[in-house]
Amino acid sequence: MKSIVMTAAGGPDVLQLVDGPDPIPGAGEVLVQVHAAGVNFMDIGVRQGKAWTHLPEPKTLGVEGAGRVVALGKDVESVKVGDRVAWVYAPGSYAERVVMPETSLVQVPDAIDDRTAAAIMMQGLTASHFATDFYPVQPGDFALVHAAAGGLGLLLTQIVKLRGGHVIGRVSSAEKVEIAKSAGADHVIVDTEGKFAEEAIRLSGGEGVHVVYDGSGPTTFQGSLDSLRRSGTFCWFGPVLGGPGPIDIMSLPRSIKLGYAVFFDHIHTPDLFRSHSARLFEWIEQGRLKVNIGGIYPLPEARRAHEDMEGRRTTGKLLLLP
Repeated sequence: MKSIVMTAAGGPDVLQLVDGPDPIPGAGEVLVQVHAAGVNFMDIGVRQGKAWTHLPEPKTLGVEGAGRVVALGKDVESVKVGDRVAWVYAPGSYAERVVMPETSLVQVPDAIDDRTAAAIMMQGLTASHFATDFYPVQPGDFALVHAAAGGLGLLLTQIVKLRGGHVIGRVSSAEKVEIAKSAGADHVIVDTEGKFAEEAIRLSGGEGVHVVYDGSGPTTFQGSLDSLRRSGTFCWFGPVLGGPGPIDIMSLPRSIKLGYAVFFDHIHTPDLFRSHSARLFEWIEQGRLKVNIGGIYPLPEARRAHEDMEGRRTTGKLLLLP
């Protein structure tokens, strides 16, 4: 079985393709043939040594994907051999086969292909959490979405629009403007230096936005604060690019609410995971949510996928195909 492992913390060059035996499912576990695996900034954080530090090297990257069940461990009841499934957090998903608890799996409807299913899991559930739980967007609300042409930004924009909100997207280059608009962004700001607040306030009618979704790192933190209206909500995410440093809570302006959104809080039980995944699949089947797959790479080219993502050369979701 081929898989992509990191041999040490570092740059993309620490990723290697290795060959080894198939994993064996234990009690309550399932062995899945991976048809597509998602690439996330989280994977880059692991590779850089910012997460999973308790696990020894070499370790296999990846946490999400879609495929087909090929073997069952003892006492598995929710799936059977041959079922099409997707998963959102199964470490070791950059591989031809991966073992995971049955509670990590959801059934994939026949109308949704494997690549779409793999592409929607982590970013779709994250976007859903941001716009329906962390800050439940209301009709007429203005939302500022950073990295609006990325995989998460495109999904988040669509979900905000589904809930009746207005989206001001921020992108890093003019080439990404039309991509963000194609997802429904009402306005798009091109910015690389964190100087967007004045324009966001103007576009939101002079009062500032109701919510900011910011995973762009410390460069944008102050601008996001400045973009909010009174009692606005700041949704911070994405630890890979670093945080803003210590914050004096008494310095926060305009009675804003600031929080760090973790999507596991949205799906903290298997039932919630299944129901929220089913809602995403339903939106896709209805044509209300479109998944933009921005790059497809053979599994051996995982290093190139990481380089492209880190270099901000991509839009939409990146996938690896074993």
